[in-house]
Amino acid sequence: MSGGKLAVQRLSDTIALDLERRILEGSLKPGDRLQPERELAAELGVSRPSLREAIQKLVSKGMLQSRQGGGTYVTDQLDAAFTDPWQEMLRQHPNIQGDLLEFRGMLESEAASLAARRATDADILRIGQAFERVESLFAQGTSAKVLEQQVKADLAFHQAIAEAAHNVMFGHLTASLFRVTHDHIDVNLRHLRRFEEDWLELRHQHAAIWESIRSRNPQAAQDAVRRHIDFVRESMIETAQHAERETRALRRLK
Repeated sequence: MSGGKLAVQRLSDTIALDLERRILEGSLKPGDRLQPERELAAELGVSRPSLREAIQKLVSKGMLQSRQGGGTYVTDQLDAAFTDPWQEMLRQHPNIQGDLLEFRGMLESEAASLAARRATDADILRIGQAFERVESLFAQGTSAKVLEQQVKADLAFHQAIAEAAHNVMFGHLTASLFRVTHDHIDVNLRHLRRFEEDWLELRHQHAAIWESIRSRNPQAAQDAVRRHIDFVRESMIETAQHAERETRALRRLK
């Protein structure tokens, strides 16, 4: 009897590690709902009681959350400890935005270099699909109704590259940074949309990043991302200056 219990315990640990690995590698992302218990047990080739026990282990660790009558979801446990305080810091101290961009440049340029070396055929396909969606949405121009879709597509493209680096830290840190800077990316795109040349330049930069990774050129990928982040940094400075000029002009008008 005790031997059987030990076997079940070991199996549930194995299942928990498998699910945990999927969360770490980004196959399961925050907010994703696990497959129904019957389907997931069949996919893993395990019993439903063992799967249920494994899920409970991850619920106890805070990595999964079970909702009464609504399934089991992946939490943002791995990212929230980083994201939450920095979102507040950025609101209170907007001057650190430049520091975040500098860090993002270092992180994403190295991730792109690694992606050019390590990306599998499936990764290349996924990045290509993400690029095609970015290009399709950005080609629609500067209509306000597509802005949020453009922001999401832009972030998804860069996130796909980070995950193709096959280093779990790159994937999670990049995702965390994007949550912190989402609002600022939104504002920046609103600014860039006002100038056709800047909008076209942004599209060219995305294409250069994609082509360098597809052609397996690590140095070109790294350089393309650095140029892109430098462009974004300059644009954000211009956006802040423009906002300050408008505020000053409104004060004078009053």
